Amino acid sequence: MYEPDSRHASNPAFMWPALFAASASEMAAHFAKQFTSLAIGLEGETPPPPQWTTPHRVALKLKTVRLRDFATSSDGPPCLLCTPFALHGSTLSDLAAGHSLVVALRDAGATNLFVTDWQSASPEMRFLGIDDYLADLNVLIDEIGAPVDLIGLCQGGWMALVYAARFPGKVRKLVLAAAPVDTKAAPSVLSTLANGTAMEVFQEIVRLGDGLVVGSRVLKLWGPGAVETEEIRQLLESEESHGSSGFARLEAAFRDWYAWTVDLPGRYFLETVEKLYKRNEIAAGTFEALGSRINLKQIEAPLFLLAAGHDELVTPPQLFAVERLVGTPPHHIRRLSADCRHLGLFMGKRVLHEIWPDIVDWLIKPATIARNRPAGEIQPAA
Repeated sequence: MYEPDSRHASNPAFMWPALFAASASEMAAHFAKQFTSLAIGLEGETPPPPQWTTPHRVALKLKTVRLRDFATSSDGPPCLLCTPFALHGSTLSDLAAGHSLVVALRDAGATNLFVTDWQSASPEMRFLGIDDYLADLNVLIDEIGAPVDLIGLCQGGWMALVYAARFPGKVRKLVLAAAPVDTKAAPSVLSTLANGTAMEVFQEIVRLGDGLVVGSRVLKLWGPGAVETEEIRQLLESEESHGSSGFARLEAAFRDWYAWTVDLPGRYFLETVEKLYKRNEIAAGTFEALGSRINLKQIEAPLFLLAAGHDELVTPPQLFAVERLVGTPPHHIRRLSADCRHLGLFMGKRVLHEIWPDIVDWLIKPATIARNRPAGEIQPAA
């Protein structure tokens, strides 16, 4: 989920603190009225899904996810990019030429590369929960061949972390980028909204979607109106000038990605809100997955943590708390805070060309002692 910087003034979400003193039923009723009114007239307006930029093949199809194979060579350990399963689609990892994380990883040497493409939930999937998605992630990794280098982006990051703790022998190295883990470490837009809103409100979202969280409706509530052109240029760190054909194509690609949304199973959504945000179960050590209590100390694999210094959705402390939670020796942990906002980590031209190649170099080379540097600096590979 991406929050346009220019939308704060008109966004109903930023008016919700005024409702916190109300009862849960009053809040739910207020939200239902807003949500229902926004839903009117949306049928038939769903845009086509955005296209992937880089040629590839679909290696496996499950009802929840497609495994996309971008490998150009089977040499080296396989690398799986676990994209977010949130409001927008997985093509954020392959937006456009010059703004593709997939291409940045491959060009830097991660040639045995695969990507999760989470599918929009259908009505019969409304009762699927976190365990169902972790189980299917396990199927993908078995299909690729463990152990893998696992890269988790945003909401795909906490899922990758939980997976690595549940199946530590299947993950060789782990990279987390802008992943919310200790959501109490420092407030963000998402954590503040989740913690300050009664569960009845989130349950009302699911009820109004007949068991689903309907992405197109939530997008209307979360970020009404279009993203400003200048904001797109800044997010993508584009060198193309306004009015040029090159920027027009790039802007169109971003708007296509932003406009197309996925629907989430209601159970998965409610579990994420309650377990990840309200109870902070991953950091507290009380998160259970696939029949086991998740102990992050089980993770001893080398670990790279990448935060966005100006992240509006996942503050760096929410990610960097992982250092004290895992069993990885400190000298095998690298961390970096890039000078960008949330989406800049995955789409920004400078970050893709300057930071991610160092991460791939770290993945490829044998683990050595880490040398962390201040926020905003780019670290050479260890």
